[in-house]
Amino acid sequence: MPIAVVFVLLPVAILGYAYVVYPVILWCIARVAKRPATALRFVEWPMITITLPVHNEEHIFRSTLEHVLSLDYPPERRHVLVISDASTDGTDAIAAEFRDRGVELIRLPVRAGKTAAENAADAHLRGEIIVNIDATARPARDALKELVAAFADPTVGLASGRDVSTGSRVEQTSAGESRYVGYEMWVRGLETKLGSIVGASGCFYAIRRGLYDGHFPASLSRDFASALVAREHGLRAVSVDSALCAVPRAGSLHAEYRRKVRTMHRGLETLWYKRTLLDPFEHGHFAFALISHKLCRWLLPLALPFGAVGLVMLAMDSALAAWFVAGAGMLLALSAIALRRKATPLLRQLAMPSYLVMANVAGIVAWWELIAHKREAIWEPTRRPASESLTVS
Repeated sequence: MPIAVVFVLLPVAILGYAYVVYPVILWCIARVAKRPATALRFVEWPMITITLPVHNEEHIFRSTLEHVLSLDYPPERRHVLVISDASTDGTDAIAAEFRDRGVELIRLPVRAGKTAAENAADAHLRGEIIVNIDATARPARDALKELVAAFADPTVGLASGRDVSTGSRVEQTSAGESRYVGYEMWVRGLETKLGSIVGASGCFYAIRRGLYDGHFPASLSRDFASALVAREHGLRAVSVDSALCAVPRAGSLHAEYRRKVRTMHRGLETLWYKRTLLDPFEHGHFAFALISHKLCRWLLPLALPFGAVGLVMLAMDSALAAWFVAGAGMLLALSAIALRRKATPLLRQLAMPSYLVMANVAGIVAWWELIAHKREAIWEPTRRPASESLTVS
């Protein structure tokens, strides 16, 4: 087989397996071996601590706290903890306004990043269950109870909410993100039916207090690692479909690109840190899911340059390959325009292709940064548009 054909087939095989074959395998197994739904319920709702790591969220933070306090959960069983990563605007003052309503504020004197802020929360946690909510996320009113209810099953160590990507109908620059999120939630639902997911939603998830590590490396991703930690302790991580959480899309493809680079870089470092979980002989189906869902997806950006080289080589002798090269070049050009024009809507038809191109370019950059030992910048929250309409009812 010519080397050019091998180069072209490499990314095609990885893409097909990670995004099509793996979910189909899950779906087929789930159809045959359905996991019985648990009927376990809490006699009394457990004490929870809701953590809100923030940095300079003044523009939305008052509405965030009002929303969190309005969630359906017994107030006497709820502790809200704001961790300010050395905010320099009015975020801390807003948190202080809610002191009489049970909101506690702790502040890092120097910027250290989201994970470091969460580490600082360790000594202040009061709950049996720790719930993380991002400042821009808007869980449905009953989502908190739905999420916490999963822990009535003693085999569950982590529960992740179901993200619902929201945004204005006229915002097309990041509309592809919404479709991808829906697909991702479907895959997590299948993984839950078969045992455990391999990564939680960073916007809305909960973990048992005994699994919360106050000394977790600050450069790593806690939401991804938390599912891996649960597995290390013999517990499951599950996706709770009924725990809906509205998450606004990034305001532009450019903003989502920066977030993708950061999250994939940290994800790769986290996977290396927990690499023993990739051993299928020790961790069975969990290792299979981790390799298929995470590692294969993250290997795709590395394979794409080989595919491009192979396609160019084939284009020298094949008109069909030449048309593919021209089409790919045009798509890359349109995606580059979308990245540069940070707030200009794209045609709806280009939203998903541009999003996929952006995501894979971000993956290539993340791999380059990792290989070059380039340190990721300190956490800068993705500035997503704030709107009361984000609430899921």
